[in-house]
Amino acid sequence: MRRLLFSLLMFCALPAWADSYDQLYKVAGWPEQRAHFNDALSAAQQRYQSSLPPAVFQALVNNSNQRFAPQAMDQRAEAQLRKNLTDPAPALSFFQSPLGRKVVAAELLATRRDQLAKNAKGLPKMQVSDNRLLIIGHLAQSLPAREAGAEVSLAIAGVAADSLSSMIPGLLGAGQAQGMLNGQRQRLMEQIGADLNNTLLYVYRDLTDTELEEFATFAESAEGQAYYQAALAAIRAGLAVGQTLGQ
Repeated sequence: MRRLLFSLLMFCALPAWADSYDQLYKVAGWPEQRAHFNDALSAAQQRYQSSLPPAVFQALVNNSNQRFAPQAMDQRAEAQLRKNLTDPAPALSFFQSPLGRKVVAAELLATRRDQLAKNAKGLPKMQVSDNRLLIIGHLAQSLPAREAGAEVSLAIAGVAADSLSSMIPGLLGAGQAQGMLNGQRQRLMEQIGADLNNTLLYVYRDLTDTELEEFATFAESAEGQAYYQAALAAIRAGLAVGQTLGQ
């Protein structure tokens, strides 16, 4: 009887465990961030409208809409999160906490369309104490912000290039195209890294020093690093920069 009861309890617990990745995906703000990316994608598409013939512009829109279809992006990203994060419980616990929710809210605010437009010419220079600057330095070393930022920038900048390549197959050899992509990625990471501390200070400006330190402690921990490395893999899978849709 005890064995039967134990089996029933395990059966009831399995759906909750299986769904914890989905909970983490949602509570950490992934669907909203993907929506913000699609807003930025639409703005990038429109920038080409006046400079391209109608047929070419429509091909650009169709191609990028297919590549960055919201449901497909979410599926690719969440699949990589499941594949690369062995235990989602610690990250889920953090992002469900009041501090975690505050962190997510700050990140979502920073990537909203109106906020990106407001800061299009650059972020204000943050004046903070030496202690807060020290904490943000630890956070900058722990978050894959350079890498993630480079992937997003490449995805947006590659809208026209992807469309051109699809219309003129073989325009660039695979090795040549990959080499150019890797060079752009490295340059973008260097540009982002040059002002990363100020960017993070601005994004998390509403966190107290104590909250910021607690966030940095989670990000530096083994559990935090496991989540953020899996998150970077998920971002790369969702955006699929330099990959064909079949991949």
